[in-house]
Amino acid sequence: MSATSDEATRHYEQALDALLFFRPEVADEAQAMVAASPDSAMAQVFSAYLGLLGTEEMDAAEARRSFTAFRGAVDPDRLSPREKMHAAAAEAWLGGDMLRAGQILGDVSTQFPRDALALAIGHQIDFFTGDAQRLRDRIGGALSAWDRDDPHYGPLLGMYAFGLEESGHYGRAEETGLRAVERHPRDVWGIHAVVHTYEMRGLSGEGIRYLDARTEDWADGNYLSVHNSWHYALYALEAGSIERVLAVYDNTLHNERSESLAMELLDASALLWRLLLADIDVESRWAALADAWAERADGAYYAFNDVHAVMAYAGSGRLSDAERLVRDRELWLTRTDAAVSNHAMTREIGIPVCRALIAYRQQRYARVVELLAPIRCGLHSFGGSHAQRDAIQRTLVEAAIRSGRHDLARTLLSERINLRPICPYNWRARARLADRLGDTAQAAFAHARADEQAAVGATALG
Repeated sequence: MSATSDEATRHYEQALDALLFFRPEVADEAQAMVAASPDSAMAQVFSAYLGLLGTEEMDAAEARRSFTAFRGAVDPDRLSPREKMHAAAAEAWLGGDMLRAGQILGDVSTQFPRDALALAIGHQIDFFTGDAQRLRDRIGGALSAWDRDDPHYGPLLGMYAFGLEESGHYGRAEETGLRAVERHPRDVWGIHAVVHTYEMRGLSGEGIRYLDARTEDWADGNYLSVHNSWHYALYALEAGSIERVLAVYDNTLHNERSESLAMELLDASALLWRLLLADIDVESRWAALADAWAERADGAYYAFNDVHAVMAYAGSGRLSDAERLVRDRELWLTRTDAAVSNHAMTREIGIPVCRALIAYRQQRYARVVELLAPIRCGLHSFGGSHAQRDAIQRTLVEAAIRSGRHDLARTLLSERINLRPICPYNWRARARLADRLGDTAQAAFAHARADEQAAVGATALG
């Protein structure tokens, strides 16, 4: 680490540890690192990464200004090869090319597999770009180079568990995530990975019990407390406990004390949208959430966030705001270099999904099908997890049923039930389709399966 004092190095190690465990002191440690050694490449790189991880446009702009000033003042020849690679990765992401940044960090991990910063940042880029295989293999490719007694081996297991889960290895992912949490009980990314495995297998009872047993480890003092609460609410929704869902929303996901961070607002939007799909009225909550999104006045930065802003606008009935956002993004596409990762995300996925959400709110269900059916297998390319994107997949299912596209609805539900046979939502949707088709026996069977499965989660809720 060139031009880095012993004091800055200590702050680097503390910041890295906080980053791996999602602790908020990472910001203070990163600032202290720069203050101690402003000419340190790794101090500046770390701060740049930190400004990007929250998918906050203003934070990214400030990080870009700071890093550009550093790059203009530093002699690149004094940087080590690894520092040059990190600097190139940061520069690529700051310039909007997440995919290139991820590739460079992959090269770092190949040459230096014990570089925890490269692994952690690359892992998040894989998540933001929806690359499940890379999310898994970036970490898996480095693990064998690590000593299992290393204090950071545990959080790497947590990352690997999430990659395994997103690529469909649910049992292996659960086992790996549990090992990570056994090493570090407050490894909230490891906890999060385990929670995802239960969600994807419909094991809401297991998920509820797991989160309840570990509440003290995940519910505060970290950047994932809201997101893990969102998972708890999903379990409660599958169990049919709307009262518990709304309690989680009001107490944790969004209220007057919320900071309106993008990554927290999107959880709030995704939960309320699922309630809207179930025809559950939460109008007052929609209004406050739409106000929070509007106050941010976000420009085009990350299509995944745009979609969730439109959910809030459409849910609250502010369709003009939703349409305005879409028009702004369409104009942005004409003025932006296609090398910017968000360009393809917005063009191919973001805008069609936003228009589908607006159409759904207008009860133009056939139009929703027209927009979502062609892209449903490519939704991963604009980021997020399978669990997060399921709100959009469910929108297509509902639109297919309500528009009379019973052939498509049957196909979608057959896919879903065969992949996840334990899921009350899937069976309730199948029951509604059977009712529309006049198949009372199939409807009764599907209703019974849904009730039976929901009861497991309800028992866990107590």
